[in-house]
Amino acid sequence: MATAAPQAASTISDPTATLGPRIRALREAMGFSLRELTERSGVSAPMLSQVERGETSPTLAVAGKIAKGLELTLSQLLRLDEGQHVAISRATGRRRSERGGHRIEELTPPLPGQRADVSLHVLEPGATTGGRKDPPMHEPGSRETAVVLAGTLALVVDGARHELQEGDSVTFDADLPHHFENEGEEATRFLAVIAAGLRRS
Repeated sequence: MATAAPQAASTISDPTATLGPRIRALREAMGFSLRELTERSGVSAPMLSQVERGETSPTLAVAGKIAKGLELTLSQLLRLDEGQHVAISRATGRRRSERGGHRIEELTPPLPGQRADVSLHVLEPGATTGGRKDPPMHEPGSRETAVVLAGTLALVVDGARHELQEGDSVTFDADLPHHFENEGEEATRFLAVIAAGLRRS
């Protein structure tokens, strides 16, 4: 008598039953809508929705596409490379982007429930943040702290300008209109820490 191939060979079995909620939390942490993740991953919106709600388990191929859409490896998505509740962000595997003389390196991996993100920024002379392709304003209640590692930096927040020197730091309400400028002659390096939803009205 022929026997059916085991289901586990083609689908992901998440022993903690948290893969769906994890995918949703990662998607929301990165600011992606379901449609945006569909475009980035090539996985249909109905399938993504079913996976996020735990109604179906993705195949390895589908899970791999979702991971790619979230800028993760399959192992990172499935938490196969994490131990003792520690997530290491290796220097060679971090998410990086560049636009208009503004380079960004994400130092923290996108984890479910994470309420703070740390990123390293490099602004070339004359460059600014807050361009058309930059991320939208942060969620209500967010705060941001910037630490100038090298060079000079100007922060313009809610119309007010603040000049910063190497070693200076600033904390401000990040849900207000803001951007950084480098008017110096050398590249500026600074760290940005964004904590979501902390400000009390």
